[in-house]
Amino acid sequence: MNLKITKIQHIGIPVTNLLASINFYQQLGFESVMESSFDYNGGKGKVAMMQSGDIIIELYQMPDAELPEIKARGNGHVDHVAFDVDDIDDVFKQLNEAGFTVLESAPVFLPFWKNGCKYFNILGPDGERLEFNQIL
Repeated sequence: MNLKITKIQHIGIPVTNLLASINFYQQLGFESVMESSFDYNGGKGKVAMMQSGDIIIELYQMPDAELPEIKARGNGHVDHVAFDVDDIDDVFKQLNEAGFTVLESAPVFLPFWKNGCKYFNILGPDGERLEFNQIL
């Protein structure tokens, strides 16, 4: 198997107040390079990609109905690590064929970045989520 992972794409962090988190990371030298919304369980979530040099942190706030779940986690929680790939469909096929636990039935399109992106997740041996992401 040859997946051609090129680098860590981003680290996803769920937050309870996106604007407060954006302000916090801006104080650390990050700048918001993309902000968008997404649909989840009938509600609207919000996301901001914060960048400093080659480091990207995805801050996302789930719809209001999902916030108690995030607050119940207690201390900070990194949700996933995302890897850049050149061909999301090929990587999806290879990981499925190799028997990895793939969480999505197909790569998911999101209207992020200029032309969107496609991603999917797998589970690691301890339940950690690894995201494979192609910016289109």
